[in-house]
Amino acid sequence: MLEIENHEYESAILIGVITQEQDEEKLNEYMDELEFLAFTAGASVKKRFSQKMSKPNPKTFIGSGKMEEVAGYIKSRDIDTVIFDDELSPAQQRNIEKLLEVKIIDRTYLILDIFAQRAQTSYARTQVELAQYEYLLPRLVGLWTHLERQKGGIGMRGPGETEIETDRRIVRDRITLLKGKLKKIDKQMATQRGNRGKLVRVALVGYTNVGKSTLMNVVSKSDVFAENKLFATLDTTVRKVVVGNLPFLLTDTVGFIRKLPTQLVESFKSTLDEVRESDLLLHVVDISHESFEDHIASVNKILDEIDAIDKPTIMVFNKIDQYTPVDYDETDLMIERGMEHYTLDELKKTWMSRSGDDVLFISALEKKNMKAFRKKVYDKVREIHVSRFPYNAFLYPDISEEE
Repeated sequence: MLEIENHEYESAILIGVITQEQDEEKLNEYMDELEFLAFTAGASVKKRFSQKMSKPNPKTFIGSGKMEEVAGYIKSRDIDTVIFDDELSPAQQRNIEKLLEVKIIDRTYLILDIFAQRAQTSYARTQVELAQYEYLLPRLVGLWTHLERQKGGIGMRGPGETEIETDRRIVRDRITLLKGKLKKIDKQMATQRGNRGKLVRVALVGYTNVGKSTLMNVVSKSDVFAENKLFATLDTTVRKVVVGNLPFLLTDTVGFIRKLPTQLVESFKSTLDEVRESDLLLHVVDISHESFEDHIASVNKILDEIDAIDKPTIMVFNKIDQYTPVDYDETDLMIERGMEHYTLDELKKTWMSRSGDDVLFISALEKKNMKAFRKKVYDKVREIHVSRFPYNAFLYPDISEEE
């Protein structure tokens, strides 16, 4: 459990299910991530509950016996919030609220709430507000009476806090208004992207909290906000970077996550246009995370959804300073050797070596292997630039691995 000293943090419990599609090991991974999400939003997780089921209960997500166990724990420990690892249907949420009589939120709205905290610009706030309203629209029945009992906190930021009396018609009007506002801003941003000239565009993509912003700061010598929390960066940041004597544009984008709410993918479409319109992707991976392969798959899935999966890509395995392999006993036949048991040198010889030369291992925080990183990025950007302007080739000669 994440230790939190601040007494103002809400006390919360987490609930997930083990199903045919999601075994216990996978659930534990998701619950670890959910706890980090809860911590980022401002909650102290006191306990986790899980239940093995063929599929979630359509009325209450978990079974009646487990629900009684949860209710007993809530009363005995004065719990503020119950967070479910999967998105609840409107009916499930209403039924659970009646049984537990505390604030009930799911993974989707927890992520939306964190985005509401992190949004700094008017554009980002508009995107998040639209996603929140689209999530809330089918949940209006019974939701406002539930909110009237709450004093604020997680899930209460944004529209839920001030629109308790809102009916469906007003919410739909608000959604239409926000979509119109975003469309107007999207046109402005498209014009801005078009006005950047012919500089090669490079975009940092990756799972949330893999170190993209830290890498951005090192490469561009800028001061982009970076923190060891999920979704530390929400607003897209673009910097002009020069490696050797070759200038290009480097974009830091919002981090991706498993089970990313569809409302966010849709409302952040213009932000993701920065990725779609880039010439080169730097796919940053936290190699110290035991589920980094799942993270890669999740990012690739979203890249595929936005038609950016086929772009030239350099895989950047970050945080090598934090990578520690799990001890593996070859005599124990009960344990299958997984990626987490490989040393860093052994990892480099796996499928990563078959990915060609476009694979790097660095530590942005400790600035390890940054010479090789700059050399690789320079070569790729130069290749793209020269393909457009062959007569400029002599201006940008091959460089050695230099700082």
